[in-house]
Amino acid sequence: MTDTLFSKIINREIPADIVYEDDLCLAFRDIAPEAPVHILLIPKQPIVKVSDATEADQSLLGHLLLRAGDIAREQGYGDAFRLVVNNGAEAGQTVFHLHIHILAGREFSWPAG
Repeated sequence: MTDTLFSKIINREIPADIVYEDDLCLAFRDIAPEAPVHILLIPKQPIVKVSDATEADQSLLGHLLLRAGDIAREQGYGDAFRLVVNNGAEAGQTVFHLHIHILAGREFSWPAG
């Protein structure tokens, strides 16, 4: 696995406030939240960014989206949440391990960013 902040969280080399884990993914609270609920959902399999995913990753990507909804509901936000995936440095990605931001608990404007 590529040595990133997120791989270190997966390997329990650094602490995180983990809210969900299964065989395929891990979710934890963001240390610099942008909303009352700001959770990062990451695959345990290293994928650098969405554009690096392949057909072989289709099931994993679907699993992440389904778990994101489950996590938002478990946090008490039903169907009122935003999912954000930054793809590449120019799009704001700072950790190069695919991750989904689950944001909830405040009103969001559009367009984003």
